[in-house]
Amino acid sequence: MDLFTADSDPTEQGQPGESSAPIGTDAGTDRDTLPDDQTIDYITDDPVKDTPKEQVRQRIVRALLHEYGISLDDMARDFPVPVSTQDGRRRARRADIAIFAHGSAHGLANLRRVVICKPEPKNGKTRIRTHDQATRDLEELTDLMGDDLTPQVAYGLWTNGLDLFFVHKEISRFGSSFEPRADWPQADESLGSRTVASHARLRRGDADMLKTTFRRCHNFIHGNEGMPKDAAFWQFLYLLFAKMHDERVSAQGGAARFFAGLDEPFTADGRKRIRQRVDRLFDEVKEEYPLFGARDEIALSDRALAFLVGELAPYDLRGTDLDVKGMAYQELVGANLRGDRGQYFTPRGAVTLMVDILDPGEGDTVFDPACGTGGFLRETLRHLLDGWREREGTRGRPDTDAQLDAHRERLAAYAHEHLFGADFDQFLVRTTSMNVMLLAGIEGNIYHMDSLAFPGGHQPGVIAARKRVTLGSVDVLMTNPPFGTDIKITDRDILDHYRNGVAQSWSRSRDTGLLVASGTTPATAVAPEQLFIQRAVEWVKPGGRVGIVLPNGILSNPGPSDQAIREWILRHCWVLASVELPVETFIVDAGVNILTTLLFLKKKTEEEQMTETMGGAQDYPVFMAVAEKVGVDRRGNPVYKRRPDGEVILEVTETVERIRIGGREEERTLRRKRSVVDDDLPEIGKAYKRFRAVHHEPGLPRTSSP
Repeated sequence: MDLFTADSDPTEQGQPGESSAPIGTDAGTDRDTLPDDQTIDYITDDPVKDTPKEQVRQRIVRALLHEYGISLDDMARDFPVPVSTQDGRRRARRADIAIFAHGSAHGLANLRRVVICKPEPKNGKTRIRTHDQATRDLEELTDLMGDDLTPQVAYGLWTNGLDLFFVHKEISRFGSSFEPRADWPQADESLGSRTVASHARLRRGDADMLKTTFRRCHNFIHGNEGMPKDAAFWQFLYLLFAKMHDERVSAQGGAARFFAGLDEPFTADGRKRIRQRVDRLFDEVKEEYPLFGARDEIALSDRALAFLVGELAPYDLRGTDLDVKGMAYQELVGANLRGDRGQYFTPRGAVTLMVDILDPGEGDTVFDPACGTGGFLRETLRHLLDGWREREGTRGRPDTDAQLDAHRERLAAYAHEHLFGADFDQFLVRTTSMNVMLLAGIEGNIYHMDSLAFPGGHQPGVIAARKRVTLGSVDVLMTNPPFGTDIKITDRDILDHYRNGVAQSWSRSRDTGLLVASGTTPATAVAPEQLFIQRAVEWVKPGGRVGIVLPNGILSNPGPSDQAIREWILRHCWVLASVELPVETFIVDAGVNILTTLLFLKKKTEEEQMTETMGGAQDYPVFMAVAEKVGVDRRGNPVYKRRPDGEVILEVTETVERIRIGGREEERTLRRKRSVVDDDLPEIGKAYKRFRAVHHEPGLPRTSSP
């Protein structure tokens, strides 16, 4: 084999759904670098001091634009508002974010909403406060809203990034009163992205805010209900299924039930009404989805349930971008369900690279036999959607309602016919099913079974899997199997499946120097990743592609067992690519300090194997790359590209927003600057495509549709 290496391309990479461009004077300030202590303000597009408070403000500004439809032109930062003091005097207090009547001058008479931002709590605070517990902080907000010079200011928000307290001011002849609210209304001039038959309009989620909402829900259960993290996660999952079920029923003309009235979360009677609606919804969920049984119950207090419904209800999860939902859900999963038996959840960048290289098409059957939380399956759906949008000429733009419905229907059909997953852990099966449902609207084909024991095994999912994903039936298999010396497989019934392959005792012949399998002393304990290599290759068709995460040792250790695995791979497969990952890849997302490689294989036909046996190994080029940066350091802090003087490099991005104003739909292109993340993985993916443009895949040509 000829080995080709890929160096990182210095081309700067934008995020999905956005295009990037070099810095220019038409994009605000002409700066193209940024000191470490500054960030770019989303309102003004100018550099500002990067502080913990500023980070919260920037997150809220994005949400006001993306979720509430409030134009950046109608916002100002640090706007002075007169406030009466106890001695009868007035002094100016600044609103961190001021929102004015649409299209009006930024003056006090046009002020409509105010926001106070505080730094996010440190030291891992998880307890989420109620309005009653935040009285002192809310006094600061009501002072800002309540002066007689600002009677038109109707809404206020106090937030530290985790706590969000919405307040509505009501004026009567007895003066102003301030009522707690679960949420704000959208911009007066915007009809939002969808309308539903409920008390309020739903909104599409912004990535940062949906992450925050999911985290707030989980933290409220964990911190306020006294549940451990994993139990809190399952309670959250129950409600997420109920929310998705309610949206689907509503879309078919039924009445929405997953909602919280304006004051329901703050009264005992209101909380009871919320519980009655949600309990009935979850009963329907248990009837419809076999994932849940009679023992699955919503065990939250009325107060906690009302809080969570108030948080989740305003979102249109069916209409929220796939990337947004996937990132928010996956981040919460990774923080709470890290396994203790080698279930190392695969970081997003590595998942994206594997899917991009294997490039599954709409006609390909995709399977992950150790799916964990479903990262590879989720990314496959996103990859297909991006391809459809590319061919439709709409990539980088939000879907219209018609496109959204068409894409969801197409994804659901694919997930039903071609997308499969399996895991030994029944709780992770539920987690992956929710992951698929968030994107495709159906729970998909996720089986609770032991993939190494297949087609045997006692778990309930194996019966259905025997009918849908038989050995030799898969086009693309992607997986990150459990691996490690402390979890070796010793079950003889399982090992017997692999006696003619990798589950043998190996030694080197003194006479020939070749590896020899001992027929009399078979292996009694084999690392699971070695068995998964053989099982993955057995599961795909001849010409099928495999992507697998492996510890580096299996590809480089000189011992006879690891060398025998490498020889088995070369005998049965074409090696398409090998990408070595830095240790930072798994430290942050999985808490594992290990060097890994993404190995890409293509299964040889029996004829190809026989031809090589008779005539010798065929020479062909192999793509190889070593990633040095993955966008984060060992502590999870972002790593940015820098100039020689150390300043962070900036890029201009263009984001297309679609809103409705006065009954008509309108597109707006927002140009903003941001720091360039230093991540080699997207560049390796582009380098692989350039490599394949010159060197076609060896072996059997692909036959699936794009």
